[in-house]
Formats: sequence, structure tokens, C-alpha cells
Amino acid sequence: MTRTTPERPVDIEAVIPDLSEHRGVATRLHPRPGTTTPERSSVGGPFLWPSDEPWPQCREPHKRRFGERLSEVRLTRKLLAAGPTEEEYELLRTFRRGRHAPWLTDTDPIPLLPVVQLRAQDVPGLSLPDDADVLQVFWCPFNAHGADRHVGVHLFWRKASEVTEVMAEQPEPEVVGRAEYVPEPCILHPEQVVEHQWGDLLPYSIRARLDDWEDWEDEDAVSYQFDLSIPPGWKVGGFAPWPVTGPEEVTCACGRRMDLLLTIDSREWDRGTRSWVPLEDRHVADTDANTPTRVVVGRGGRLMIFVCSQDWSHPHRLVLQ
Repeated sequence: MTRTTPERPVDIEAVIPDLSEHRGVATRLHPRPGTTTPERSSVGGPFLWPSDEPWPQCREPHKRRFGERLSEVRLTRKLLAAGPTEEEYELLRTFRRGRHAPWLTDTDPIPLLPVVQLRAQDVPGLSLPDDADVLQVFWCPFNAHGADRHVGVHLFWRKASEVTEVMAEQPEPEVVGRAEYVPEPCILHPEQVVEHQWGDLLPYSIRARLDDWEDWEDEDAVSYQFDLSIPPGWKVGGFAPWPVTGPEEVTCACGRRMDLLLTIDSREWDRGTRSWVPLEDRHVADTDANTPTRVVVGRGGRLMIFVCSQDWSHPHRLVLQ
């Protein structure tokens, strides 16, 4: 099923024509639970990974023996979705965080988890280096990487036609730091949408006109930030939102500007962004359908991945909002 973003409740460019100079296009990915295959764009794997290429591993030193068993995370979701029997409830009560992989040292390599695979033929606006047509994003599911203690994100890109035999048994870690870092397998329904720059990055003259236009006393009134600027949910490209820190300059170590590649969001919508709920999901807008991937980053925010505007081989950067 396709996903269709409703028309914006207000044509803000008709109200403030200068906003046309601050318009952009992003691709909402609209992940929804479903049966995935290596040949499709998807969340949670399996990936189009060659059988003769080593599966990527995390080799950064950090504690990796304590957490939740990956098998128990998946079984818990399966049983709760189906409605567990009393016996199954008793089984679920035995699942605990703990030292489930005592044999692992802090430097033993562990398999990365597949997060999202994007094929250029499926995702409008996805531009990859050289002649690659597949982007694969993995992470190490522990808050232990870098100065900001994020999950450890790794990017790979390749040509699909060069994968002649797919790895059948794709390795997984025994333990994950948090269940919320285990993506539920989802099919993607990419859709290009128009968005507008984050309000704090607009010229003062436009911000002043927006302040005059917005009805601050009516909590149900249309809001530029929530209804007309940047859509929620997983997306490729577009503008970055800055609700937590305020706008930051994201610059590569080489000194060049970095572009927003991918946004991984904890929710597809919330109370403040209901106007973005796809038409096909309106009947489930008040259920937990807004968390299809089961991924939660930070305290329920967005993880944004930026890449160098000139050279993707330069280290990417992560920003959590």
C-alpha cells in the first residue's frame, strides 16, 4: 500500500511568498511492518550482502556482555502482539537484562545489526557515490560510541548487480544494549514531500511575519513548526529540525558543509504532528501504529546522519534531537 501525506492545512507560501526560497524536498520512508527480503528497500534486514564478504562487526572497545538477549527481545514482541497465554506470560516474566554473554571481552568483535537498506530505484532523491545504487546502514546497539555515547552507526554502499549470491545466514549479536535499538522488519513506502526550513534558520524578516501570523492562544491552530515545516518520521534528505539544541553548524573535518542523509525517528507522528499522518493511516492514528519500527533513539527523538557534501569516504556525523 502506498502512503499519501495530506495537503498542508495552509499554503504558507501564499501567506508569506518569500518562504518559497526556503522550500525543500525530502523523501518520507513510511516504514510499516511486513515481510522483507534482501532485494527490497527495508528496515531491519535481511540485507543484500554478498556471501563472500565478511559481515561488518563492531571493534570499538566497550562493554558488550550486559544487556538484553536479542532472541528474547524478538520473542517478547511476537508474543505480546499475538496475545500471550498464561504460560507465555510466565515465560516473559523470566526475561531480564543481565550478563548474558559473559565470554565476551570489551574488545571482542560483535556483529552489527542491520538498520535500513535503501535502493536508489525505490527511494526518489537518494543520490549515492560513484555508481552505487544500494545504501546499507548498520549499527552496534550499545550507547558506547564516540564522545556523545551514541549507537555505533556504519554506512556501506554498493551496486546491487555485483551481488551474485546473498549471504543466507546473516550474523547477529547475542546481546543488545537496549531493546529499542532492535528494528522491527518493515517494508518502506517512499514518498517525496515538500518541506520548509526550520524556523530558527529563516531570515528575521520571515520569522517576524510568521510570529504575527501564528495564533499563539489557540493550541489547535496551525503551527509552522509542527504542520508546515519538517515532517516527522524516517526520511531521506530534506532539512534538519533542531528542537533540542537549536541550530548547529554541521561541518566535515575537511571544512566542507555536511548534508543530511537520513533521519531515524522514534515516531512516525505524535500529538503535535498529526496533520502529517498519511491518509491511509488516519484510522489507526490513535494506536501504536506510529511506532512501526520499534526503534527509539535518545529519549524518543530523532537520530540524524550527515555526510560530507563532497566526499562520502570522510567520517559521517550523528546528531540527536
